[in-house]
Amino acid sequence: MLFKLKAVDRQSKARCGELKINNLRIPTPVFMPVGTQGTVKTLTPRCLEETNTRIILCNAFHLCLRPGERVVKQLGGLHDFMGWAGAIITDSGGYQVFSLTGLTRVSDDGVEFQSPVDGAKIFLTPEKVIDIQNDLGADIIMCFDECVPYPCEHDRASTAVKRTLDWAERCLNANVNKKQALFGIIQGSVFRDLRIDCAKKLVEMNFEGYSIGGLSVGEGSVLMNEVLDYTIDFLPPDRPRYLMGVGFPVDILNAIERGVDMFDCVIPTRNGRNGCAFTSTGKVKILNSQYKEDSSPLDKACSCYTCQNFTRAYLRHLFQSNEVLGLILISLHNIHYFQNLMQQARESILRNEFKEFKADFLSSLPGAPLS
Repeated sequence: MLFKLKAVDRQSKARCGELKINNLRIPTPVFMPVGTQGTVKTLTPRCLEETNTRIILCNAFHLCLRPGERVVKQLGGLHDFMGWAGAIITDSGGYQVFSLTGLTRVSDDGVEFQSPVDGAKIFLTPEKVIDIQNDLGADIIMCFDECVPYPCEHDRASTAVKRTLDWAERCLNANVNKKQALFGIIQGSVFRDLRIDCAKKLVEMNFEGYSIGGLSVGEGSVLMNEVLDYTIDFLPPDRPRYLMGVGFPVDILNAIERGVDMFDCVIPTRNGRNGCAFTSTGKVKILNSQYKEDSSPLDKACSCYTCQNFTRAYLRHLFQSNEVLGLILISLHNIHYFQNLMQQARESILRNEFKEFKADFLSSLPGAPLS
């Protein structure tokens, strides 16, 4: 994998660059739609291509449970299995494993948990997690890490950081497929000393990219931005920086301003399936009665298939009638909205106008916008 910086905004730390991996080129900053089970819910690969999506995220934890990494490998790997020609990144599943409250036992060796699919006991080690991701065949893979909840005591977060660092080294040693770029994950909750220590030690291990995990778990935007401010200073400028699981537009722009390059989140598709659209003038909740006879598109400024062909009244009718097309059309629009936001951010960085772009974006939205 090669990461090349094209520009850094003169008024902030915002960066514009390009990831090159396995003959694929991905402009950054980039938003990655989430395809947890090997599909971005309700959307075909062709739909995603039409939104200018270049890379998606799948979850190794869920895919190892069903259909199983061996099945995916036998069928040619995730790209062939899904029919997706773009890039793929897999999350190791650490967050999901530690979310199984009451079903998980953690030791320095690994994590034992009860499968949410069939109740079977499963033991995951860092080496096993890398084996799974090697079999799945994504372009970028993640180390196994321990994600703590918020709030959390310093001692608990410190133990998780030590374990995360140990597991990162084991993952690095276990990764045999050098066509897959391996990212280390920075943990430490909201504790400055732990975040900095974790970042420094991961950088010493020389990963191809660095993920910032354990945020957007209830700490709020102010604390999240503080963590980003002091963490990013310790990351090398020639490697991509990935903020995991953060997806509200305002939070994304705040992170770009601080030097983050990559983002993933379920927000655009989850909101879309619940009838909530992101637009250039704020959120549209399509089931509201005010849209019953509204002949306008979701967003007059949007060029997506949904906005070019359908009215708010029709979309509201689809949701009221429980028609799956409604879920598809608003999910498609939301992904297009996010990808267009990334394109505008990249262009503003190249012009050294990111601060102005962000200010204009915020001023165009009512109240507490898109969060």
